[in-house]
Amino acid sequence: MTVTSALLSFAVVAALMTLVPGVDTALILRSAVARSRAEAAVAALGICTGVLAWGVIAAAGASAVLAASQLAYQILTYAGAAYLVFLGAQMIYRSLRRKKVDAVQVPVASSKWKAFGMGVTTNLLNPKIGVFYIAVIPQFTPSGANALLMGLALAAVHVLLTMLWAAVLILGASLAGKWLRTEKGVTVMDRITGTVLIGFGVRVALNRP
Repeated sequence: MTVTSALLSFAVVAALMTLVPGVDTALILRSAVARSRAEAAVAALGICTGVLAWGVIAAAGASAVLAASQLAYQILTYAGAAYLVFLGAQMIYRSLRRKKVDAVQVPVASSKWKAFGMGVTTNLLNPKIGVFYIAVIPQFTPSGANALLMGLALAAVHVLLTMLWAAVLILGASLAGKWLRTEKGVTVMDRITGTVLIGFGVRVALNRP
């Protein structure tokens, strides 16, 4: 796997994770609908700041593990693959069991600075993002590549995709918001994302040296 192919493969996973409705999506949509497009954009910048921070933290941790022990890094790799499979299976199971989808409740900021702070906070207080990065960094780090730099590159890709999705949400807030809050919309995204995550996890577990 080359650096380019690793980044492109990760982009697929990150794009699907970005599209899954959650607190971030709800925060951007509600800021756009209840306040203004400008505040929604600032909230998106805050979200991206939080994503980048988790990427740096996770990348530094993975890099430290690699420097300490190749065996420990391999264990982290397989643990990450197992986590991806678990996360994907959980999404598919949830989509099959879902009977009613309630809108994600998030507060609406009253200023641009508060919108930015809210975006950062909702991500920094969400350990699932950190666990996600810890899981995927070993999977998308080519042999011989620097884990820290690769983690930063992966985080940058995720940030770019998040900003693009935020722009789509802001421009089509009413239409996108209605669809994303429907049972069908959430179910479709859960099943697609779950299948892709399981596929990546299995591939890594079978092919990792």
